[in-house]
Amino acid sequence: MRPRGDFAERLKRIPPYPFSETDRARKAALAAGRDVIHLGIGDPDTPTPEYVREALKEAVEDPATHRYALDEGDPGFRRACARWFKKRFGVALDPEREVYPTIGSKEALAHLVLGLVDPGEKTLAPEPGYPVYRASTTLAGGEAVPLDLAPENGFLPDLSAVSDEDAAAARVLFLNYPNSPTGALASRGFYLEAVRFARRHELVIVGDAAYSEIVFEGRAPSILEVEGAGEVAVELHSLSKTFNMTGWRIGFAVGAAGLLAPLAKVKSNVDSGVFTAVQRAGAAALDGYGDFVPGLVELYRRRRDVFCAAMGAAGWEVAPPKSTFYVWMPTPKGLPGAEVARRALEEADVVLTPGGGFCRPGGPAERFVRAALTVEESRLAEAAKRLAKIRW
Repeated sequence: MRPRGDFAERLKRIPPYPFSETDRARKAALAAGRDVIHLGIGDPDTPTPEYVREALKEAVEDPATHRYALDEGDPGFRRACARWFKKRFGVALDPEREVYPTIGSKEALAHLVLGLVDPGEKTLAPEPGYPVYRASTTLAGGEAVPLDLAPENGFLPDLSAVSDEDAAAARVLFLNYPNSPTGALASRGFYLEAVRFARRHELVIVGDAAYSEIVFEGRAPSILEVEGAGEVAVELHSLSKTFNMTGWRIGFAVGAAGLLAPLAKVKSNVDSGVFTAVQRAGAAALDGYGDFVPGLVELYRRRRDVFCAAMGAAGWEVAPPKSTFYVWMPTPKGLPGAEVARRALEEADVVLTPGGGFCRPGGPAERFVRAALTVEESRLAEAAKRLAKIRW
């Protein structure tokens, strides 16, 4: 008999969440009085825009927002999502059937997988990739099959390399573009290939588009722009990074009503929706997109350029990312990322995230580290200066 209080076996198969581990090390260094530059977790350091905060204040004063939110969400928020999506991607959505509010995109990923994957089935998960892809598959009793994202392929998965056995057993293909942690973009041509692959193997594409608006070069399309995607793809969006709303926990899923139904059924049994006042503020955020987001993107562009130039001068191999606010860097001399991150904190008081948190044990990403551009330019330059002093 399993001892009382022992973790369920499924939890034992999930490694510690990498960002939690990084934050614990950072807090210990701060407690020791050290001047730590935190380039670990991707949490924006600038505030939520004032117009969004004002919309929340107004909504909170309405007693109607104090009750349970409807499972399908506030109609005004769903309409705002559909308006934004049409303006941004040229895709018309039915706000009543094809838009579903979520508590950010992280919970949506986990709950959607619970609604799609049975024990013994597989998902196809990119590596490096968001740890939730693998963790949510494990929690559902499935197996995550890694799809390596190689630099020489523009950090796109080679779908032709997926074995017939894995493709036949897979229920979900995760895609994440703009990509965290690499900063890569996907083209409509790649999405068309992915849609054909999904139709051929009767699986669902779960598109993680949390960084769709933080783009420096080119354009980030939606997979739903591609012909046939409506039959096979659900796309998840988040207001967290686009509007500096990480703590607000609001996002939305879009796709055909039949593909959103598993998510809706799971969520109706495990949560009671997003606070309606937050949904109203989210609607205001989307409607004011053009007044805020371009300036935010320019802020991150400047930070990217400062940091990449400084790291290059320090002798690191750094390719400026096309999108997101992350810099994905090969480690000096091919050292393990965990060792580099440990020494960066111990010897330079700089927090980096080791690449091993984004891949299976022994995966190629273990020879990388990630830096988040979520501190001021002067601190980014100082971080590079400190890292340059370490003798690798």
